Amino acid sequence: MAAEQQSQTSTRASSPKLDGKFDDNASVDSGFASGNSSTANLPLITLTKPHLDHLNKQLENMEALDILRFCKTLFPNLFQTTAFGLTGLVTLDMLSKLAKDSPADAAPVDLIFLDTLYHFKETYALVDRVQERYPNIRLHVFKPADVSNVAEFEALYGEKLYETSEEMYDWVAKVEPQNRAYQELKVAAVFTGRRRSQGGARGSIPVIELDEERGIVKINPLVNWSFQQVKAYIDEHQVPYNELLNKGYKSIGDWHSTSPVAAGEDERAGRWKGKNKTECGIHNKQSRYAQFLAENARKQTKAEAAAAATAAPAETVQA
Repeated sequence: MAAEQQSQTSTRASSPKLDGKFDDNASVDSGFASGNSSTANLPLITLTKPHLDHLNKQLENMEALDILRFCKTLFPNLFQTTAFGLTGLVTLDMLSKLAKDSPADAAPVDLIFLDTLYHFKETYALVDRVQERYPNIRLHVFKPADVSNVAEFEALYGEKLYETSEEMYDWVAKVEPQNRAYQELKVAAVFTGRRRSQGGARGSIPVIELDEERGIVKINPLVNWSFQQVKAYIDEHQVPYNELLNKGYKSIGDWHSTSPVAAGEDERAGRWKGKNKTECGIHNKQSRYAQFLAENARKQTKAEAAAAATAAPAETVQA
């Protein structure tokens, strides 16, 4: 990827180096534990439920371009999170057009890409092509903490962590980098590529959601679009897209958990095929990862105590 056009964050020591054994099937539906201060996750934007309901009612029948234009005006600290899937590419192209049409209207919308290190080579090639097509878009890349490649990741966590502990993999490769991105960039709201036609838990999502645990507003501008509408836009506007789409892939994530979709199958049927799983972690509740958050907090506290003890000068007691 073109280094001069992106901002990478991959060395901050904030991901837990876990020693103990963790049960992926443990019940962690409640009890969010965090190593951060109590004010770290306070939202930059506050919406009451009646206000949120009103906004969603107004936005429900608006065109995607109008939703983008409206949200750019309404929300500060606005970013787009993307893995460069088709829906995200449509959003990116529309935002680029808005910026050209009205350059002084609002601040640009930067991209956030979570590089798990396990994306397909075609995905990384697409990132380069997107940056060539949209040179004015700033891309922030966040990798798992303390590592920059697969060899370093596996030296730290072992081989095939995505098989030995899926929950821990999701935390280390996706959730923690996302949380770090939100903190470092002071994100208040994000555009996502989620659509109702993707099925599963996404089947009833509104245009605007509140992620209360993270203090983030999520905006789904193409929530009402079908896969066919998305692909038609890509073709009409000649937007670069992942070459894997031509090989039967419709929803593309990590190479180890993505497969082609057969005719008649759901759009996201190729993700975690054969498993009772529909989301990668970034759209799950934080409480699902309470065990990792708690361990991270414990290690952070221990490290801070050790550093303080080392830095403290020896006291000399005089009679």
